[in-house]
Amino acid sequence: MSFCQFFGGEIYKDHFKPGMYVCSKCNHPLFSSRSKFAHSSPWPAFTDTIRDDSVTKLMETLTAYKVLCGKCGNGLGHEFLNDGPEEGVSRF
Repeated sequence: MSFCQFFGGEIYKDHFKPGMYVCSKCNHPLFSSRSKFAHSSPWPAFTDTIRDDSVTKLMETLTAYKVLCGKCGNGLGHEFLNDGPEEGVSRF
């Protein structure tokens, strides 16, 4: 599965079948379906990456990082600190 750019609808937001989410540009492994959770945002939400080098993070604000593919630098969105399904857990 690859991430798509958001043009009025994200096809993987409500997709919860087992699998791996990869970069749409280079197929680098990003997130596992095991870390995916339902969220009110229009995009898929994950609590963790597959590996430490799956993504590159750049601090954007005190509560959010800009997230890029760890291999090719493709923009993936953000990591929102303390906005996950449990207290103290982040949301990608």
